[in-house]
Order: sequence, then C-alpha cells, then structure tokens
Amino acid sequence: MPARHGEPGSRSETAHRADHPVGTQRGFFTEPARRTAPAGGTDLVPRPRSERLFTDRPVLDVVIPVYNEENDLAPCIARLHTHLRTTFPYPFQITVADNASTDRTLAIAYAMEAELPEVSVIHLDVKGRGRALRAAWGVSTAPVLAYMDVDLSTDLAALLPLVAPLISGHSDLAIGTRLARSSRVVRGPKREVISRCYNLLLRGMLAVRFTDAQCGFKAIRADVAGSLLPLVEDSGWFFDTEMLVIAQRSGLRIHEVPVDWVDDPDSRVDVVATAIADLKGVARLGRALGTGALPIAELRREFGRAPLNGASMVAGNGASLGPGAGAGAGAATAAAGAVGTRGAGTRGAGGPVPGVPAGLTRQLVRFTGVGVASTLAYLLLFLLLHGATGAQAANLIALLVTAIANTAANRRLTFGVSGRDDAGRHHLQGLFVFAIGLALTSGSLAALHAVSDDPGRLPELSVLVLANLASTVIRFLLLRAWVFHPSRLRRRARHGGTA
Repeated sequence: MPARHGEPGSRSETAHRADHPVGTQRGFFTEPARRTAPAGGTDLVPRPRSERLFTDRPVLDVVIPVYNEENDLAPCIARLHTHLRTTFPYPFQITVADNASTDRTLAIAYAMEAELPEVSVIHLDVKGRGRALRAAWGVSTAPVLAYMDVDLSTDLAALLPLVAPLISGHSDLAIGTRLARSSRVVRGPKREVISRCYNLLLRGMLAVRFTDAQCGFKAIRADVAGSLLPLVEDSGWFFDTEMLVIAQRSGLRIHEVPVDWVDDPDSRVDVVATAIADLKGVARLGRALGTGALPIAELRREFGRAPLNGASMVAGNGASLGPGAGAGAGAATAAAGAVGTRGAGTRGAGGPVPGVPAGLTRQLVRFTGVGVASTLAYLLLFLLLHGATGAQAANLIALLVTAIANTAANRRLTFGVSGRDDAGRHHLQGLFVFAIGLALTSGSLAALHAVSDDPGRLPELSVLVLANLASTVIRFLLLRAWVFHPSRLRRRARHGGTA
C-alpha cells in the first residue's frame, strides 16, 4: 500500500473526509472559512502568497506521475511550484507519484520534498499511470485533485481555468483539450493523426462528447473521484479515458479548457503498445456498458443527474437551482443532456441499457454479422480472381463489389434505412469509405510483396484479413458518425423518409 513519505501509512478516503469535512455547498469552503476572505474580493482573483484565502488545508493537489525522470523532475517541480505560489489564490499541494523508478528520480523527489513544504512524495513498486493516480488521489485530503505530465507540455496558464469550475462547484471534472479550434499545438503528424483517430474511435464506439481523452492535463472533484475510481479497472494509459466515459454516462459535467501544448520530443511513450492497450480498453468498456455491468443508473441517482424537466426546475428541492441545491439537483448539465433520455432509463425487458445510446448494441451486432459475410465474400472473390488478374487487381475488384453490397446491407439492416431517398448519397459516401479500405489492403499487399516476390496465398490472406479488421472498425465509425448519423436519420424521418 503506497504511503506518503514521512507518514506511517495511508488512510482511507473515508477517514480523510471525516477528518476534513467538506461543506454541504457545491463549493468547498465552510461558512467560517468564507468569512475570513477579504471583503469585496472575488474568489478567483490571484493574490500573493501572504494573502492566501481560507484555511491552510490544500484546496488543490496536483499529482505528477513519474518513471525514470531524473532529468526533468526537478525543473518541473520548481516551475510548477513557482507558478502556483504566484498565481493560485488557495493553498495547494504537489504530489510526486513515483512509479517504480530505477534511476535517481525518487531521491530527487525526496530532496524536493525536504526543500519545499508544499511537495510530498509517494512511491509505488509497480508501473502504471492509472495506478499512480489512484494511489495519490486516494490518500489526498484536497477537495480538488489534478494531474499533469512531468514534461509540462501544457502551458501552465491553463491550470487555474481548469480547476476554477471545480472549486466553485459548477463542474465535476475538467480536461485540457488540444483539439479545440482555439488551442495552439506543436507536435508531429504521426501523433496528430493517432490522437484524432483515437478520439474519433471513442466518438463512434462509445458516443463520447468530450474532445480530447489523452491530454495529460485533467482535474476532478474528490467527492466525485471517490465514487468513480472504484469502477475504473485500467491501471495504465487508458485509466483517465475510462474515468471520463463513466463520468459522462453518469451525467456528470465535464469542463473543457483549450490549451497551448508543445510535444515533448523525448517522450518515452510506446505509441504502438499504448494504442493496442487503448483499443482493448475501448472494447472492454463498450462490453461493460452494453451488458449493464457498470452501475450507470445507480451513479446517476447518486449524483442526482436525472434529465431536467419543467417540474424539477420549479420544485427541485423546494428551491432554486443554485450552488446550494445539493450535490446534483442544481447541476444537470450538457453532459447529462448528451446522454439524455437515450441512456438514462433503467434496464428492463425491451428497455434501453443504461448509458448506451439507443440502438448502438443492436447496430454493433448487425454490423458484425454483415461484416463477417462481406469478409468471407471478399476473400472468396479474391481467390477466384487472383489467378486471372493478379493480387492488386483481384483485391480492387473484390473489395469494390463487396463494399457496394456492404453499404446496401448496412443501410437496410444495421441503420434501418429503406427506400430510394438519399440512396445515391449513401452509396457515394460508402465509396469514400471503400477507398480507405482499399488503401489499407493494397498497402498491406504492397508491403508484403516488397518483402517477398512470391509470398504465397496464406500470407496474402492473413495480411488481407488483418487489414480488413482495421478497415471494418473505420467503416463502422464513418457509417455511424457520418453516412448514417442519427441526426440525419431523424431529419429524414421528419421529412417523410423511412428510417
């Protein structure tokens, strides 16, 4: 069990809350503490350290997960500490969470702890960013918990805007986003493409509404973390994505802050291994949401995040929907609305699965069936044509024929669209999706033939199956998010079409 340096051991979160009770308001300060604030001052105006507001108890705990960062750790902590002392108006703490470092990282962290009273250290014997955050947040007494990467790729000017809505009680989680139009980002094309594809995957497969799941710049209210973290299974890079998805499905408000971000060229992240782990995490989480294994309905009740209606607006707790309305009555949000009536119902016979967009499970099942049939037909056509036309031409013809059939079948069976209206547009857009599949399969074949002049049928089929699996995921995302987007189908139905 990880413990802070210099303490006999960690305590449970419940014990922490008993020792440091949080007020009943959605903000974090009791009435006596508020009376100590300077008259006429606003809560979030930066003040010098000598004029710190409220009590000495840390309001914000910023966790820095590290593994073998002996070169970057000291400059990072010094810069972050200076920034918080000069711009942050509340008491704060910086926690270095060492993930089984084998160099001088831990010794440097202890030296920083001895030098700076706001710095503390915990050490874990095993790696994993999610594991480090769970451990550090679990023993923190601060009501607002945050983390950022040790390279400080994100401009620290975004830190106060990140946590301010959590301090005020307006939002439950906050994330930095590099994908907003007003964000300024410097990074290579490889990471740019991977990041955008990953977030597109999340939008298509898990119906997320937040824009940047992977930015290492996030914050959460401690009371919210206490309910969400026990449900998050991942202990690595997928940890915060999983936490955000569960939060959104629970109707919690996620605040986004556009950031200025400069890629660290010395990053040690294994992009391929991380991408594979993330894909496995998406599949696992989608399965948990689809089967009802996650208690989304219970979380929505716990947080009071049922969709608002006129009666609740008037009668909610007998008062207005202000910060004093309790832990959730006055904060049903755009995030709740994003899930809305599609995902908030209780599970029953024929009823929706909590937290899953209407029709997603059915669409996945039918799309998989169509995909299996299309893949078998494609492979059969490829084998029949290969001897007469060659590998590349056989691939083109087989893929084109099955792509047209696949679009028609998915149009009718997966997305429930019939009739001739918009059929031409659907097939034209389907051909664009086909072009992506063609690029993947043709590129894979070209790469295989570059390695071997005559690789044989089995290696060719194996490469094509793998390429088709990748194109199938992309096809479903594009069909659902673009060709047959729910909003387009609703407009079609309103104008007399059949959907």
